[in-house]
Amino acid sequence: MLARTLSPHAERAYALLRIVAGLLFAIHGAQKLFGILGGTRVTEAQMILGGVIEFAGGLLIALGLFTRLAAFVASGEMAVAYVQFHWLKSGVFLPTAREQGGNGGELALLYAFVFLFIACKGSGIWSLSAARRRSVG
Repeated sequence: MLARTLSPHAERAYALLRIVAGLLFAIHGAQKLFGILGGTRVTEAQMILGGVIEFAGGLLIALGLFTRLAAFVASGEMAVAYVQFHWLKSGVFLPTAREQGGNGGELALLYAFVFLFIACKGSGIWSLSAARRRSVG
């Protein structure tokens, strides 16, 4: 019953996942690059590169343009962030909150796998790529 009700909406739900995840990721990049939206502007080269990937990649993912490439790069960045800044820095593998004995990396790990899924699936509906295909074909 639930599958029959929800299945017709799968492509729209995927588009919303892509758009929301991309926009939230772009906000993280904007915080790092511009020091806005409650963030602090970073000055270290690796963090600036991360901010560029997050801001540009997030916008591309949300818009559905070069989605597979942008999501693949974003997934890799989040995997590196999880390992380097959460797991190795804390010495704890568990990605739960630090207050719960974990390394606080659940968001980085979740982004890594959501973007890996998006890289595999592509832009889908409600994307500039889909609009471009419609106008050409």
